[in-house]
Amino acid sequence: MNEIIQIEKIHKSFKSQQVLTDVSLSCKKGHIYGITGYNGSGKTVLFKCLCGFIKPDSGRILVRGKELHKDFDMIENAGVIIEEPAFTAGFSGIRNLEMLYLIHNKKNRTKLEAIMQQVCLDPALKKPVEKYSLGMRQRLAIAQAIMEDQDILILDEPMNGLDKQGIADMRHLFMRLKSEGRTILFASHNKDDIDMLCDEVYEMEHGQLSRLR
Repeated sequence: MNEIIQIEKIHKSFKSQQVLTDVSLSCKKGHIYGITGYNGSGKTVLFKCLCGFIKPDSGRILVRGKELHKDFDMIENAGVIIEEPAFTAGFSGIRNLEMLYLIHNKKNRTKLEAIMQQVCLDPALKKPVEKYSLGMRQRLAIAQAIMEDQDILILDEPMNGLDKQGIADMRHLFMRLKSEGRTILFASHNKDDIDMLCDEVYEMEHGQLSRLR
């Protein structure tokens, strides 16, 4: 199967407000897909539909050849950043990752330490997450999204709060993940991120998706 994700003519409205109109998108393994658009254009709703958090009014979404809300209810084997992630504020970064890892009956501190190092966080840092800077919290969110070797990453504004070095570090990380065969959907307001990272670029405007390149 060539496409790992197929979004076919989905529509979504909330009461009288049409949020997504006839949105289609096909995504191949090992590619990065960039989606731009102003706040409120529908990007986040599209990502929530893809994850299974919101059900479209019509159309269908297939992931790895299976139909969402028919063959399964929530996307599987996917790392997700949508809005601010919920961490336990009083615990360290590594402890937060350990607790999330244990939800799936997994335990491998050495691997989690390596994941934190990949996002340039010190796993030995005892500082609780509530005292992390915005950029550190964003790095931890990215660590959470990739820590189970997910082959699909759905990232809504993943560079938020990062400084210049942090942005460079994460660009390098995302390109490496792409080279490993991950499929990445990436929403950003930053034209440089989109231009440097993405194989295909789309714009969301008034709930409609159009390809720019």
